[in-house]
Amino acid sequence: MNMITFMITSSVILSMTLTTVNFWLTQMNPDSEKLSPYECGFDPLGSARLPFSIRFFLVAILFLLFDLEIALLLPLPWATQLKHPTTTLTWTSTIILLLTLGLVYEWAQGGLEWAE
Repeated sequence: MNMITFMITSSVILSMTLTTVNFWLTQMNPDSEKLSPYECGFDPLGSARLPFSIRFFLVAILFLLFDLEIALLLPLPWATQLKHPTTTLTWTSTIILLLTLGLVYEWAQGGLEWAE
């Protein structure tokens, strides 16, 4: 029962603190730089509709692909506690080998080259 009371009390205190900070921060007057749509430090020049190189999208898709496949390795510390850790090692080695082969293939095909 003490754990439930602690969790309810801490969540109420955290909620009240966040609400108070939210009301306090909205009363500050932001300057024109904060109200501008660009906070990168320079004024936007030209049109925002300039075409992008397809390389940017290719690299972004490759990053997402490899990043999501690396997420398959996240349960590895718990999987080593199974009855047969050699099976875990085999599957992990297979995933890393496939990722490495995919990276080598993309590199050989020139998918990671910026200048052509």
